[in-house]
Amino acid sequence: MRFSIARRAGQVFLACAFSAGVWAGASDASANPKGSVSGLPIPRYVSLKSDRVNLREGPSKEHRTAWVFQRAGLPVEIVAEFDNWRRIRDAEGTEGWVLHSLLSGRRSAIVAPWRRGETHELRDDADKTSSIVAKLESGVVVNVRRCVNLTCRVAGRGFDGFVDQKLLWGVYPDEKID
Repeated sequence: MRFSIARRAGQVFLACAFSAGVWAGASDASANPKGSVSGLPIPRYVSLKSDRVNLREGPSKEHRTAWVFQRAGLPVEIVAEFDNWRRIRDAEGTEGWVLHSLLSGRRSAIVAPWRRGETHELRDDADKTSSIVAKLESGVVVNVRRCVNLTCRVAGRGFDGFVDQKLLWGVYPDEKID
């Protein structure tokens, strides 16, 4: 009897130690999770490659199309991966699945979509005292060239300059882009 109690206690100890090790590993992985298919960070921002991208309810062509994006270059956030499919989220929080081949690693962003009707200063240099070269309306899609020190260089048709990083949906806070 005594042997079986000691043996059982040892099994419980090993099970707890194993669980703690697995849990510790999971918490380390969740601090910097990677996609199971691509090995790239999850979540991450990308942009749409095509002017027509079907957003599906599930990761296959058999799933119903819930929405059709009609703008190439629109930023979206990849939040999950499954085979050749990526679960994405747009600036309004809508989520669904798209084929990975319809996404590009090219970075774009939307200027302050949460501040409809406002304009935001685009400067000729990262210095906040530099000249204003344009005013961008909320909702404008920009190409992100680089982000350093909480300022991003962005460009689009007829403009090129610097904007506060906190005004962009498509760039994480404090993210550095070269």
